[in-house]
Amino acid sequence: MSARVASPRFLALVGTVVLWASAFPAIRVGIDGLGVAALSFLRLLVAAVALLAVAPFAKVRLPRRGDLTLITLCGATGMTAYQVLLNWGEVHVEAGTASLLIAIAPVFSVLLGSLFLGERLTHNIVAGSVVALVGAAVVSLAEGTGGFSVSALVILAAAVVQGVYHFASKPLLRHYTGLEVATYAMVAGTVFALPLIPATWHATLHAPPAALASAAYLGLLPSALGFVIWAYAVARLPLAVSTAALYLVPPVALIVSFVWLGEVPRPIALAGGAISVAGVILISRHKQNHNPANAPAVDGSEPQGAACA
Repeated sequence: MSARVASPRFLALVGTVVLWASAFPAIRVGIDGLGVAALSFLRLLVAAVALLAVAPFAKVRLPRRGDLTLITLCGATGMTAYQVLLNWGEVHVEAGTASLLIAIAPVFSVLLGSLFLGERLTHNIVAGSVVALVGAAVVSLAEGTGGFSVSALVILAAAVVQGVYHFASKPLLRHYTGLEVATYAMVAGTVFALPLIPATWHATLHAPPAALASAAYLGLLPSALGFVIWAYAVARLPLAVSTAALYLVPPVALIVSFVWLGEVPRPIALAGGAISVAGVILISRHKQNHNPANAPAVDGSEPQGAACA
């Protein structure tokens, strides 16, 4: 048993969870010294350069011309818009709370799949979506003094665009590996973020070392290395195992945020987060029971609705 837990595939899965969870507190550190625009662009740029450097060794193929529209959508939503919205929201929302809100991204990807990809909308999916959204509402109310916090709603918007990313990436994952799709989207997202260069240049000149280190960390580890080892783990583990591991990202993020930033989440936020995760689990269990992909993946593709930071 110990040998199995210490195997490279399980270590890769654990590493992915820790890296993606650590991104939330790292964002708080980066925002303080760089601001939203600069941190967003630097993270995308560092990740794109790192993934392109790995691409020849990972045998990443060039995308087909007919897939460029979907790749563009993935880059614009799951990379550029997601980074800007999440960073903007974390200006006022604690890192651990942000991870609880982002956890409902699979709800939106599943609903979009039902609307546009002809996937069956079952009672479990509807019930799970309602439960997850209720949990998100509870978390959002916990952040506001007299109602919904605007910053919490911005992070919910980040969850929506991440859901769009996973919805748009599903057709691509039939022809490409998860690492290939992540590389294409990261490069496209960096291109869309080019208008942020002037703000990035100004902020970088005056940024403290801790903020610059945070941007480099976010780009190299949670973004670039996270996708590499995630693809490695998913290609060698049953889909149910890899998907279940993603439920650990919010609680690990809460622990890391407490150790790193001293953040103590409100009890009502924890309750709302637990409700949201329960709803996502209800949706995922249905999909696993009705999807032959319960067998080990062979192409390194992502479980639909995988949530990352």
